[in-house]
Amino acid sequence: MTTVETRRTAPPLPGAARRSPAGAVLAVLWAGAAAVVALWWADTGSVVGTAGWLTGAGRIAGLLCGYACAVLVGLMARVPLLENRVGSDRVARWHAMAGRYTVCLLVAHVVLILTGYAAQDRASLWHETVTVVLDYPDMLKATTGTVILFAVGITSARAARRRTSYEFWYYVHLLTYAAVFLAFFHQVALGEQFNGAPAATALWYVLYLGVAALVVWFRILAPVRLNRRHRLRVESVQREAPGVYSVVVRGRHLDELGARPGQFFRWRFLGEGMGWTSTPYSLSAPPRPDLMRVTVKALGDHSTAVALLRPGTRVWAEGPYGSLTADRATARQSLLIAAGVGVTPLRALFETLPGEVTLLYRARSAEDLALGGELEAIARRRGGRVLYALNGPRDERPDLTAGSLRATFPGLAGHDVYLCGPHGFARDVYEALRAAGVPDRRIHHESFEL
Repeated sequence: MTTVETRRTAPPLPGAARRSPAGAVLAVLWAGAAAVVALWWADTGSVVGTAGWLTGAGRIAGLLCGYACAVLVGLMARVPLLENRVGSDRVARWHAMAGRYTVCLLVAHVVLILTGYAAQDRASLWHETVTVVLDYPDMLKATTGTVILFAVGITSARAARRRTSYEFWYYVHLLTYAAVFLAFFHQVALGEQFNGAPAATALWYVLYLGVAALVVWFRILAPVRLNRRHRLRVESVQREAPGVYSVVVRGRHLDELGARPGQFFRWRFLGEGMGWTSTPYSLSAPPRPDLMRVTVKALGDHSTAVALLRPGTRVWAEGPYGSLTADRATARQSLLIAAGVGVTPLRALFETLPGEVTLLYRARSAEDLALGGELEAIARRRGGRVLYALNGPRDERPDLTAGSLRATFPGLAGHDVYLCGPHGFARDVYEALRAAGVPDRRIHHESFEL
């Protein structure tokens, strides 16, 4: 997890694999979708004529859209089992994919239903649309929810996100909850599969209330409990490299959090105008019972303002999250490959990973090496190695190909490799590692990008 301001996840690395419950979770989600289709099948008699086929397809799309809405919100709930075992980056990608499916199914539902009704009533599509929106119960609510979901989808598109601030995107994104709330009541009121079917209606309520409970518990109650219990405040801010600062946070009973090296929290600093934004930053040192530390590079408004934090500033944190941890290791030897500020979670792992550990740190120049003194001290203390890959005198980039990696690290295929850095760098190194014979299951990576 790189310590940058996050508004979208990077694409998955080619061939990336993760030993986690990801397959089981996906199987459950697809089984749920199949059950939704079965609900329509069991409640539908013969389908006759063009209008019947259009209406039937629209109802299937509507049911799947309603199910996708529940999945979408569930993936936003920050459930620790998913965040820490599947991985926050993968869950975020699933959420983005579920959002695209939801919008597509919503479009299909609206178009097919209205076209089918128009064919059935032998009316124009415009006349049927006005009739349905104004005369059918709960349709104004559904229309409002539809507009909101479209707005969320548009602002989540990559081209739109590049042109909007993180804060604007974040708060528009929160309207998803309102859209799902409105769509739910429309569906149970007008859905053909729920009329006179108390068992189906009860299951739909269980699905939505269960997802709502996850959101309330993990997005509201758990963070409130964490911050009331641990009383986090900024202890100090220290410059590490040009534009890179470490923030030490003091609190009580921090060992109870169960945070591990390689994980991250979502931080909200309640001062200097930063309290409106919650941003993920990795732990850059193993947590202590009274202290945690993050190291941040100034890449946006929020991370730039970190340098101005004053001691005593209150901190609101959520977490820990992330699966880039020592329990993913399978070999006695580990290679950590970091680029830029991606060194922060790997610095914490460098201190704590068992076995023989080597850190390869890619940076533009020696001046850009953050936490270099700490890395050297850790290497001396534990008998590890730190290697640097810096640009040459004419700014030429170092060679990090499969051949150079094999030559530098004998027996590389038998290493666990932890990889953290900008997505382009991580993608290229991932391919080089695979070409060097390192199996996917031994390449551990979590990536977020601006």
